[in-house]
Amino acid sequence: MKEIRTEIVIKASPVKIWKILTNFERYPTWNPFIISIQGTLAAGNIIQVELAPPDAKRMKMKPRVLRVIPNQEFRWLGRILIPGIFDGEHIFELRDNKNETTTVIQREIFTGILVPFLKKLLDDNTRRGFESMNSELKKICEANSEGIPGN
Repeated sequence: MKEIRTEIVIKASPVKIWKILTNFERYPTWNPFIISIQGTLAAGNIIQVELAPPDAKRMKMKPRVLRVIPNQEFRWLGRILIPGIFDGEHIFELRDNKNETTTVIQREIFTGILVPFLKKLLDDNTRRGFESMNSELKKICEANSEGIPGN
């Protein structure tokens, strides 16, 4: 097992951040890491996700949404080929700090027989992808009242 965990404090409510995180149509305008999500965010649904890790090959996958708690959390489970080869549970958590800020935690738990062979890629490229997405999310949320690029 391998976990990557990043977090960032954003001067915005969980409601505002949730609105931006779940507006998948806008991802190409601001998100450097998860450049595309298609599908409906509801537990049990299959969505289509395209990732662009820094200095690595783009990846497309079709994870299953595991949990959706509005304004708090969503997570999905993606797999390469069959269960146990390389599985990744991607998690977004929003924690209201009760001081007009929210801590956004983005993490992923990787399991499967390929994890030891991909450890360096995960520690470097994937972590940088999480951090760049977090940074851009913070900029958008704090830049304007709607949190929508171009407004």
